[in-house]
Amino acid sequence: MFQHLFAEMNKMLQEIAADFPTAEGARRNDLLCKYNMLHRLSDEVMDEWLVFAEKLSDFRQNADFSPASEEEMPQVDAPELAMDSFVRGQGYYKLLMYRKCIEQFKDVITRYPDSLAARLYLAMAYLQEGELDVSWGHLHHMLALIREKKLKAMIYNALGCIRASQERYPEAQELFSLSLQHDPLLPEPSVNLEVCRRRGGKLQFGYQLVSLL
Repeated sequence: MFQHLFAEMNKMLQEIAADFPTAEGARRNDLLCKYNMLHRLSDEVMDEWLVFAEKLSDFRQNADFSPASEEEMPQVDAPELAMDSFVRGQGYYKLLMYRKCIEQFKDVITRYPDSLAARLYLAMAYLQEGELDVSWGHLHHMLALIREKKLKAMIYNALGCIRASQERYPEAQELFSLSLQHDPLLPEPSVNLEVCRRRGGKLQFGYQLVSLL
């Protein structure tokens, strides 16, 4: 329901970014007005989201779910999902505010250092911020906690993408091979191995891993 709103906001911001450096007079003032409007709208959306997130967190903490509901809701086995910091961090991630997202999830792993969900959010947020080694650390921490082969394969593929983007191709190839050992049907590692072989091309991080967020 928010996709259309953010698509329009992004379109307007791209227009401002493209035209502002050379704009003069009335055009420059018009672009400034549009920027200020976007800034206000962004703040309002964030404020409303955080108010809602706090109410949602309160409900999770206080609700008495029936046994049938508990089977459907994995958060009963992951208490960190009810933390305000977790809910806020999710909101910041969805709004592409990665630095603020990182601040929230660092608080989560202080209390729950083995939270796979929090580690994944941190890894992806740091990746978006260009801090590849920090992202690597969180993904690598996850490996020791994961039993499910398919998820482990996705993490190995993500680690391989980080090393390949750092042009550490032999390490990347080993990681992509490990990914295929855990899940031979995962398509991305094979593509990424070819990128390593050619020393160029577009790495495929894995839509399935990103879809978990």
